[in-house]
Amino acid sequence: MMLDLLAAADIATELLERTSSTPAVQQALQSSLAPAFLLVGIGSVMNVMMARLTWVAGRIERLEAQDEEDRGPRHSAEVDWLCKRRALARKAIMLSSAGAVIISVVIALLFVSTYISVRIGTVIAVMWVLTIAFLISALFVFLRETQLAAGGPNRAKK
Repeated sequence: MMLDLLAAADIATELLERTSSTPAVQQALQSSLAPAFLLVGIGSVMNVMMARLTWVAGRIERLEAQDEEDRGPRHSAEVDWLCKRRALARKAIMLSSAGAVIISVVIALLFVSTYISVRIGTVIAVMWVLTIAFLISALFVFLRETQLAAGGPNRAKK
């Protein structure tokens, strides 16, 4: 038990020694700055996607709340159109979220990499590319949703 406490104290002491250098902390913060800005950008795009998803979901709820006799042939066409839009918006948000999670891990790894001797540059580069791939995919899906929205419910069948 006492040896475990001493080992933990040695690890804590070593960690404090490695992180006490102001230039090293500054370097870690600088290297994680670009991914942090990307994370802010992803968050902004996701905000727009969520606003559209919220509007679409609210519209579906309002249409479904209508009485049966108020529903016409245009009603089911609009609900189908909105459901397609909702599915695309959800997919775009999921892809963006995956990119945000990965870039958050990249930020953490960049910060940690300043203090470890293991070389993880390749892992970070692969994760960066994966983040960009998720973001591009999300934007393409969102583009499809906006095209569907612009076409209206009557053109959704085409």
